[in-house]
Amino acid sequence: VQLQASGGGLVQAGGSLRLSCAASGRTFSRYVPGWFRQAPGKEREFVAAISWIDDSTYYVDSVKGRFTISRDRAKNTVYLQMNSLKPEDTAVYYCAAGSSLRTVVRGIADYWGQGTLVTVSS
Repeated sequence: VQLQASGGGLVQAGGSLRLSCAASGRTFSRYVPGWFRQAPGKEREFVAAISWIDDSTYYVDSVKGRFTISRDRAKNTVYLQMNSLKPEDTAVYYCAAGSSLRTVVRGIADYWGQGTLVTVSS
């Protein structure tokens, strides 16, 4: 499985961005996709994940109500819609795929994409 993230950029506080993660590989549907981020000087943290089975979603508390993870099965793509962005959302965002929701939420993934930088100015 190969993952290609895109959609990062510079946005003012309160603005929106949509990140995309395009997956290749026939077995991608067997994995749980998720988004992570790493801010300067901080450890990587889990942001969101979506079940490939029933579309149930999970978020870190700091983004609940502002970010939405979704997927397009036909395009093998996972999205992260980010609204009401704050300067503290500034980070490199990574998409990943793991074997279960439990492991992905814990930051354990089998495949990682390259990061895409999101910068939120105040």
